[in-house]
Amino acid sequence: MSKIDKLIVSYKKHICVPWNVDAAAAQRVIFCIYDETDELRFRAKIEEFAIETRNAKHDWFVYDLTDTFAAWLASQKYAKSYFKKPNLIDTILPKYLDYIEKEFDNFLTSIEVNNNAVIALKGVGSLFGFMKIKDLVDRLAPKVAGRLLIFFPGSYENNNYRLLDAYDGWNYLAIPITANQEI
Repeated sequence: MSKIDKLIVSYKKHICVPWNVDAAAAQRVIFCIYDETDELRFRAKIEEFAIETRNAKHDWFVYDLTDTFAAWLASQKYAKSYFKKPNLIDTILPKYLDYIEKEFDNFLTSIEVNNNAVIALKGVGSLFGFMKIKDLVDRLAPKVAGRLLIFFPGSYENNNYRLLDAYDGWNYLAIPITANQEI
């Protein structure tokens, strides 16, 4: 069985457990951690996560972050200048998180989301170098009444998450799901 298949099994075991409806936003966040070298295998099997979620009688929605940086940068008034002089991007980079939050709000408005829904974020690796995932989760988690599922390419050890296994990790109190997990 592949690591991604094992991750799906671990996720299935977790998502079948009844949810605490009184959980705080930080307690409703789930990180599915997979090796960054398995990104293509993961993307090929993401629909299996949807199937397991629906089998557990939960709704399933996916928000893809992959192209958000390109869309955000292209929408900037001085986009051509930023492409010519990328070092200028640092001056506007803090606004990127605001852009994602606004687009995520639009996404949530466009779907029939409820406290029984899993909202999955894929493409998190595309944010590397632009923002800390912790900051993103802190902004988005309170907006999700059900569960916010973060597909996280990297590693996890002792509550410490490392995006793409290259960034200094941070401690976040979410529910980690890994391929070698026993639930």
